[in-house]
Amino acid sequence: MKAVFYRRYGDASVLEYGELPIPKMALDGVLLDVKAAAVNPIDWKAREGYLDPFADTVFPIVPGADVSGIVREIGVGVNEFAVGDEVVGCVREDYLSRGSFAQVMPAPVRALAIKPPNLGWAEAAAMPLAALTSYQALVRVLDVQRGETVLIHGAAGGVGAVAVQIAVHLGARVIGTASERNHEFLRELGAEPVNYTVGLADSVRAIAPDGVDVLLDAVGKRIGRTVLPLLAPHGRFASVVDPKARELGGSYVFTRPDTGDLPVVAALAAKGVFRVPVGAIFPLPDAAQAHLLSQGGHARGKVVVAVDEAACQEENPYNER
Repeated sequence: MKAVFYRRYGDASVLEYGELPIPKMALDGVLLDVKAAAVNPIDWKAREGYLDPFADTVFPIVPGADVSGIVREIGVGVNEFAVGDEVVGCVREDYLSRGSFAQVMPAPVRALAIKPPNLGWAEAAAMPLAALTSYQALVRVLDVQRGETVLIHGAAGGVGAVAVQIAVHLGARVIGTASERNHEFLRELGAEPVNYTVGLADSVRAIAPDGVDVLLDAVGKRIGRTVLPLLAPHGRFASVVDPKARELGGSYVFTRPDTGDLPVVAALAAKGVFRVPVGAIFPLPDAAQAHLLSQGGHARGKVVVAVDEAACQEENPYNER
């Protein structure tokens, strides 16, 4: 099979495109014919070795956890899926080795759900981690209620944009920080945009003079000095990127893909509650460019790798619409 992989830690230049053997699946797992994969920050952080203290590795490592594809083969213990099913997943094994930047990928059934039929392959691949993170942060951790005011810091990114839509669905008033060029995009999603640098505090206070009820941080930089003072007394906050949020009295949300939440968010996507903005789509041989764009931190929405280019050719990234 064709795949993108790396044999050692390093920058994006260590990524290779070539042939690897088709991996084996577990007795209670499936093999997927991958259509598309999405880039998440954890992918390039793993590539640079930041996860080495926490995860065993088997080189060569194929990056990628977010995936959309078709079930190619099922293990003898699998009853949840059948060959030919169209699925999405956020697939993490207990070690780094077998990711979604490959034509064939093994996956445990706990990490999969049926693909929402209204999503194309690229958008479906972009959905799992962003939607799970947003849902688990807003519903499971922060318990957002109708009528509350929610400030989402970094609202135009992959997680932030989905979080805006889910918060609006929950009945919240949403303020989103983003650069000026993304303000109209946030308005379309249902948020009231403010610049995340110049005049941030004054802009938020003009909208919510008594402070915001809930703060969701998707940036991780200087939250103690910039956005945390905007929280109302007894307000709640969480970060999806910075564990130090716990030291400031908030919560850190590390996405758990092995729960029943993936079918829930897939159902919300199928109902049109949210769409996942796709900022750019790269063919599999150009996966290094996809990593670089994600790592630069300026992509609107998710960066996707089209493993099956023909399957994704009808989809256009949001920034080209």
